[in-house]
Amino acid sequence: MTSLPDLHGVCPPRFNAVKDAFAANFTDAPEGLNELAARFSVTIDGEVAVDLWAGSADLAGTRPFAADTLVPVFSTGKAVMALMIARCVDRGLLSYEDRVADHWPAFGAAGKDQLTVGQLMSHQSGLPGFSDGVEPAIWFDRQAVLDRLAAQTPLWAPGAASGYHPITIGYLAGELFRIVDGRTMGTALREDFAQPFDLDLWIGLPEAEHGRVAQLRKPAAAPDLGAIDAVKKAAFLDRGSAPGGRGSTEWRMAEIPSANLHATAKDLARMMSVVATGGALDHRAVLSEATLVQATRERIHGPDKVLPFDMSWAAGFTRNQGLNIFGPNPEAVGHCGWGGSMAFADQAAGVSAAYVMTRQSPHLIGDPRALRLIEALYGAL
Repeated sequence: MTSLPDLHGVCPPRFNAVKDAFAANFTDAPEGLNELAARFSVTIDGEVAVDLWAGSADLAGTRPFAADTLVPVFSTGKAVMALMIARCVDRGLLSYEDRVADHWPAFGAAGKDQLTVGQLMSHQSGLPGFSDGVEPAIWFDRQAVLDRLAAQTPLWAPGAASGYHPITIGYLAGELFRIVDGRTMGTALREDFAQPFDLDLWIGLPEAEHGRVAQLRKPAAAPDLGAIDAVKKAAFLDRGSAPGGRGSTEWRMAEIPSANLHATAKDLARMMSVVATGGALDHRAVLSEATLVQATRERIHGPDKVLPFDMSWAAGFTRNQGLNIFGPNPEAVGHCGWGGSMAFADQAAGVSAAYVMTRQSPHLIGDPRALRLIEALYGAL
């Protein structure tokens, strides 16, 4: 048991069980993962209904976690990436059935010429990492990454199976976005969503904002990937599987849509309300229902070659079917990030939510602290 810090934010009496669960994560969390700082935010029918935060933004305990504290959410940002690609589809710049190589001819090398946009976004390209050794600093040279991936022979037949792409999918989807839109995904997120809707979401965080970022405590153990093979090594375990060698400042400033979104939980939940409401943000239409159906429908379902789970993938979203990490609705979609963060939307319930924290856990998906909060939320609905 540890002491409970002051709780801040909004939580109507209807959701007292959520507040109790949030508090319990600080004093008696599953697996001893007591929170250092965390935030949990919920929208219902597009309106913020719950927004709780507590703790310290630094590991020394000297800087309170505040309403404007940013947290790096790693792969949770893939849900935002999926919405940005869906916007391209909605605007007629892309179709999920287009071949990637029709927009990006170089990508069609080495047997990837028939891969569709929908298959790319559902982790079926066979490019979860590099097939040979690279230095971690390569990730800071965007063109070098793109050239290597475009030329690379897939690690399995494209379209034959899913294999989670932890970082590469951000470069691949980001380049596809840039080709058809003309802007980087980070620029478009800022211009089309962050500024007009007052969303504190960043793919590529300017150095002037770095003082608002919370410090993280890394997991005490490595995630369980199951039996290790060459595919999993390329995705997660090779020396060059993740960015390194340039320091946190350059990493925060880089645009890596799959891995370095910086966000508040409230604005992640608001962004995911686009799915929960059938295409609206702040009651303004931003996606058609038809595009949402295509973005969130199942693209492939089965044993994943990288994650040790049977996965149901949509076009960039993790589907809840079989995992039961985003509440009771199997059609809910979202994404989890390294260390425990998550964001999801359940259109049937009109609900979206996001959870961020600073003490990271080794869970690949379904952090028990987030599961406790979601269970309390649905119990109150």
